[in-house]
Amino acid sequence: MKISRSLKIAVAFSAAALALTGLSAPASHAAAKKTVIVLGGGDAFFAIVKNGVKAASGPALQAGVSVKYVGLKNYDNVGPDMVKLIRTAVSQKPDALALPNWVSSAQNPEIKKAIAAGIPVFLYNAGQEQLEATGAKAYIGTNEYQAGITLGKYLASKGAKHGLCINTSPGSANIKQRCDGMAEGMKSGGGKGETLELPATKFGDATAISNAVKGALTTDATIDAVFTIASVDTDAANAGIEAAKSKAQLGSWDVSPNILERIRDGKSTAAVDQLGWLQGYQVVNYAFTWVAFGMLPGTTEFLTGPSLVTKENAAVIIGAAKSGQR
Repeated sequence: MKISRSLKIAVAFSAAALALTGLSAPASHAAAKKTVIVLGGGDAFFAIVKNGVKAASGPALQAGVSVKYVGLKNYDNVGPDMVKLIRTAVSQKPDALALPNWVSSAQNPEIKKAIAAGIPVFLYNAGQEQLEATGAKAYIGTNEYQAGITLGKYLASKGAKHGLCINTSPGSANIKQRCDGMAEGMKSGGGKGETLELPATKFGDATAISNAVKGALTTDATIDAVFTIASVDTDAANAGIEAAKSKAQLGSWDVSPNILERIRDGKSTAAVDQLGWLQGYQVVNYAFTWVAFGMLPGTTEFLTGPSLVTKENAAVIIGAAKSGQR
């Protein structure tokens, strides 16, 4: 069969492109000789993180490094459960370990043990302030307190005077930082903020969160802004506001198609997006390039946020939220 000149050119171009990107057939099936284990959560936000981890796993495999993700089933007992995950991961002797540092009092000793055993550790999502204390290689994520301030200030700029942060993960340092930051942001705008803590078992519990928000707004009519610490809690908080027949603004941490559509339509005020996909992608990049090549970027802190989502830009990112990158 005669092959056209254009087809020959196309085949040659494809082969050259594969060579340049390192995606040649033999390389893409090369056996991984080293392993990176990524620990995390199991909620909707971490589904986005996992998408980022998966996207970076391809380049890692080209370098001979396989990537494994292990997530918590729930957040009922975060500190002890993360300790168990770390110990299990260390027992598998990975070449690097990546994890959020949610409860430093419980996790720091285990992180130090892993490093002492020769396993480099990369923090992501939470634990920026623990980078030096643990000896971890890098932190990838947002500055939780500053991000809380950003959202608090924005709510205050829209007229809110009394904000309420619904904390469904008490004991997690990064969540406290979010609520404390929101209060500071509200204060700087002439208002005030406070926190309502619910048991960790209520994280993502729509009925409990909706009732708690309704009860708080009904009891104290001065509350004119509600702040949720995770996208999984936000729809329920919105339902609570509606049930209380309140005009309170709603600010959320993280995004979802529902959250973005409400912001776009003026039914919610704003959200802080910490870019979970980028967190997952970059922590794998940091870890595998260190494992494979002994390379680290010039900065040990890669900040993925805060990115403030408002009515002005919500519509732009709805597509990415639906396809799993936002």
